[in-house]
This record gives sequence, C-alpha cells and structure tokens, in this order.
Amino acid sequence: MPDGFRPIPPRPAPVRTEGLVPWLRTNLFGHWGSALTTLFLLALAAYVVPALFGWGVARAVFAPDAEACRAARSSGACWGVVAEKYRLILFGRYTYEEQWRALLATALMVGALVASGMRWFWKPWLAALWVAVLAASFVLMRGGWFGLPTMRTDLWGGLPLTVMLSSLSIFLAFPIAVLVALGRRSQLPAIRSACIVYIELVRGVPLISVLFMASFMFPLFMPQGVTIDVLLRALVGITLFAAAYMAEIVRGGLQSIPKGQLEAAATLGLSYWQTQRKIVLPQALAAVVPSMMNNFISVFKDTSLVSIVSLYELTGALSLALNSDVTWRPFKIEAYLFITVIYFVFCFAMSRYSLWVERQLAVSRTR
Repeated sequence: MPDGFRPIPPRPAPVRTEGLVPWLRTNLFGHWGSALTTLFLLALAAYVVPALFGWGVARAVFAPDAEACRAARSSGACWGVVAEKYRLILFGRYTYEEQWRALLATALMVGALVASGMRWFWKPWLAALWVAVLAASFVLMRGGWFGLPTMRTDLWGGLPLTVMLSSLSIFLAFPIAVLVALGRRSQLPAIRSACIVYIELVRGVPLISVLFMASFMFPLFMPQGVTIDVLLRALVGITLFAAAYMAEIVRGGLQSIPKGQLEAAATLGLSYWQTQRKIVLPQALAAVVPSMMNNFISVFKDTSLVSIVSLYELTGALSLALNSDVTWRPFKIEAYLFITVIYFVFCFAMSRYSLWVERQLAVSRTR
C-alpha cells in the first residue's frame, strides 16, 4: 500500500424506494407534521368506522320490510328502502314492463363512453359507432319502431336520463366551446364581441335560470302551434351553459401557447385553421385537461337541476319515489346514500381517466 493512501469509507446501502414501507414513509410519515396528521386520522377512523359499520351493516335491515326498518331506525340503517324503490329511483316514471329498454340504452351509452376512453378505439369509425349507439338508444327509449310501445320523453327519468343528458351536453358543448374560445381571440371585432357577450351573459346567471328560460320562456317566442320537446330544450340549455364555461377554459390554454409558435407557423405558410388544428389546439387542450374534466364532472352533477322542468333524473326520481309513499319517506338518508354511490362511481371514473390522460401527455412531452 503506497504511502499516504487513505481508503474511502464505505457508502451506506441505497434506500429502497419501491414497496409498501417506502410509500408509507414518503406519503404518510415524511416529517413530523405528516406523521401526526396520519396518526390523528387513524385514530379518528378507529373511532368512526366501527360505528358506521354497526349502523350500516351489522344492525341494518336489508329486506324491504317497513316494520323492521321502523324498529331498527334508531340503531341501524334501512337499506330495505333501496330494495323496495330501486326501480323507481333508477328509471323514474318509465313503464315498469319496458324498463329493460332503458337499462339496455344506458348500457349502450356507458359502453360507448368506456370504449371512447380506450386508445384502441381511437379510430375513424368511432364517430360512426357513436351515431349508431345514439340512434339505438333513442329508438329504445322512445319506441315506436320494431313493435316497441311509444314512451313520451316526459316519462324518461332516473339514471338513463342523467347519463344521456350529461353525455350529449358534453359532446355538443366541446366543439362549441372551442369555436367560441377562438372567436373571443379573433381580430374581427364583431366575432369577438359576440363571443364575449355570449360567455359573460351565460356565465352571469345560474344554470337553473337558463333551464327556466329554455323551458318556460323560450316557447313564448315560438310561432303559434310550434312546440319543442322539453327534453330537447333542457339539453340545449345545459349545452350552452357548459360551453360558455368550457370556452374560458380553452381560452386559458390558447393563451399559454408562445407567440413565437404562431409566427413560425405563419413563416411556413400555414393558414389560420392549419395553425390552430396542427399546432395551437393540440397543445392548448393538453394543457387544460384537468380543468376540462372538472367541468365535465360539474355538468354530470348539474343534470340534477332538470327536475325544475319536470324531468325526473336520478335525484328527481328519488324524490318522486319517496314523496309518493309515506311508508318509506322517513328513510330518505339511506336512499340518498344509494344515489351518492352512483354519482361517486361516475365522477371518480372520470377523475381517474383524467389522471391517465395527463400521464400519457407527460410521456409524450418527455420524448
């Protein structure tokens, strides 16, 4: 060993960064504040969860027995109200014998939504698939074809109406929002002013006012003898309301694009629409994915307001089911928890899909 040689001390072994223990250390016990919060929440859960389990499971009544529910009212939940009223809650006033049609139509639309979120289905024929699904859903719900009895739109309700209104309003509002956002940034004063008036006017009133105007005031301006279906009027009102909010979201994404990219596109000889389609909109929409998903979730939940125009979607059908039966009216908490789970499943699925899209976009930007 040469003179002056000093061996380097051994380095500590690398800390494991994968697995349950590293995840707990990083996310729940990273510092003393996080550790105290975690311990407090664990203690709170240890106190609350057993009581909730006892109320909701151990001492609950699951059979549609009103007498048993009244006997256990102070100690356990009455899920019998769901077992008794679930058809009316899920399908509203739709005829009992024809509810299979509403169920099939809802399954088709949900299946199309799930397929649209999968990369494998992002093909040109996806648009044709949606046209076929919407046509089949309308035929099933409306009837009058293939020997199916006709069902008026005012009888549509429950989950099928919620899914249909939210899906159609989102799909129709998105292209309107993009055009309005581009129009608000237009150099033409007339187009820019019209878009600004539309956005500020719609965003300045609550959705319930828009639905009221579309359902009760708009028919007053129609020619004598001309009527528009109340479901169509509600769909138009929700679509225009959602488009106004979404237009501002898209405008925020458009403003995030550096001006140099527009100048480079002009130098290459690209037209306005080529620049927007190939350069600006892909980046702008990718930048506002979380905000757009928040708007989609809000639209899905705001469909509950159509009950003001006598369209009984999920929450309206629940009120209809309980208000018409004094026997089960005292157990509305359990019924509301039932539809809360339904809303949570749909909203949570949209939220997780938004996170997946964000991860895919992050990968594409790092290439």
